[in-house]
Amino acid sequence: MTSLQLEAISERAQPSLIAAIAKKEIAEAFRSKWFWMWTLAFAGLAVFMATVALPGSQVAEFGSFGRTAASLVALAQIIVPLMGLTLGASSIAGQRESGALRFLLSHPVSRSEAFLGTYVGLAAALAATVFGGFGLAGLITVVQGGGADAGSFVRIAVLSWLLAVSMLGFGMLVSTFARTASAALGIAVFVWLLFTFVGDLGVMGSALATRVPTWGLLATAVVNPVEAFRLASLTAFSGSLDVLGPAGRYAVDTFGDQLGWMLFATVALWAVIPVVLAWFRFTRGGDV
Repeated sequence: MTSLQLEAISERAQPSLIAAIAKKEIAEAFRSKWFWMWTLAFAGLAVFMATVALPGSQVAEFGSFGRTAASLVALAQIIVPLMGLTLGASSIAGQRESGALRFLLSHPVSRSEAFLGTYVGLAAALAATVFGGFGLAGLITVVQGGGADAGSFVRIAVLSWLLAVSMLGFGMLVSTFARTASAALGIAVFVWLLFTFVGDLGVMGSALATRVPTWGLLATAVVNPVEAFRLASLTAFSGSLDVLGPAGRYAVDTFGDQLGWMLFATVALWAVIPVVLAWFRFTRGGDV
């Protein structure tokens, strides 16, 4: 069988190949102790936060649903990026280090199929974690009589998954450069710190030191996917960004009712950009 015939078979079987690789990645994720550690931690903390949000309590003009939602957003912006980054960072680099990647590509499987199958499988595993945690928290909120707004709750859950997918893309981008899984994980943790803590502190410090205009402060915030997620989530359950001060009021006054969807689109865009860069790097790279 010639190389052209193998290529033709690979092209015809592309959807099934991607699905097969995705199933393999899901199975491996479910066997990973790291995956279960993050899953149980996220689900456990989500349930705890929903439980302590007492029905009828009023915090910052919101009832127990608002309190639960705010707590889940704070939880998601710390744990979800770390889940996505570590899972993505150990994917390609781990397969390269173990020789699994070379073995996979020795078959009539293209680099794009191998990459997309890995990405789809890991994204599905992250969906199970994120939606499972939010589902448990939402159920407890309803049982407690918190009167959860189902639409807002689902929107925050989807935003959290988009954040996870965004960080998965960054993790896989790191993984395409790293030679070993341990090196990739080390870089991933640094990226997590950069996005989650350093980015926020840097925005505040720059605003104080350089007197950045209000629109510039808002633009600086949304270029950080974690901060963009937080802003989009706040609009999902509060309908306003006034809690962010002048930048929030500027955003509300400038974009009005379209602000929520614009922020949602920003998070969705961040879910696409890093994985495209990772795909480009992986498919153009010569080493396996």
